Amino acid sequence: MAKDVLCEVNSCNYWASGNKCNASSIYVVGNRGKKAQTSEETDCKTFEPKI
Repeated sequence: MAKDVLCEVNSCNYWASGNKCNASSIYVVGNRGKKAQTSEETDCKTFEPKI
């Protein structure tokens, strides 16, 4: 589990100083039914495909 979750969306209610996220859980949307191969195909910049 990630120790710190970073977020650049300072207009979000859960955004905190230092680009930290204060939400109790995180929901990342995938490529709508397609198997994502790159981070550009998700809304997660830290995405890495399973090998």
